[in-house]
Amino acid sequence: MPDSVNGLPLHPLVVHAVVVLLPLAALGVVALAVRPVWRGRFGWLVVLVAALATAAIPLATESGENLERRVGDPGRHAELGDQLIWFALPLLVAAVALVWLHRRAERPAGDGPRAGSGALGVVVAVLAVVVAAANLVQVYRVGDSGAKAVWGDVPAATAEHGD
Repeated sequence: MPDSVNGLPLHPLVVHAVVVLLPLAALGVVALAVRPVWRGRFGWLVVLVAALATAAIPLATESGENLERRVGDPGRHAELGDQLIWFALPLLVAAVALVWLHRRAERPAGDGPRAGSGALGVVVAVLAVVVAAANLVQVYRVGDSGAKAVWGDVPAATAEHGD
């Protein structure tokens, strides 16, 4: 994998895919959990966004390791970034589970027990919301630690003016 594009480090470019797609997927999962009627209409779209976000994480991690070799260890940011995949995978599973429950609930009654409207549906929805919230928190933590690794604890405007 190249470590730059037009002279810019690849990591800040790739990481924006994760920063946009993972929170979007988390919000989509919350929407599917609290509004089951949306699962049929938007469920596969949320699964697709969650899958793209999850696939982008190893690219961001690898590009971050390439950048680390050039500029030095980012400290906590690298540790938190390495953990993000373990948040995204359960989010993807939760999205798939919500869609699967919806499809099972739509089956005709003669095809077996219906899932999605009973206790199992409630448990999956609650777990999906918890997993989505954990993803939002972890994306914030990774981003915050990355900003501090680049800028330190000094706001950029203050550092720029030497105040």
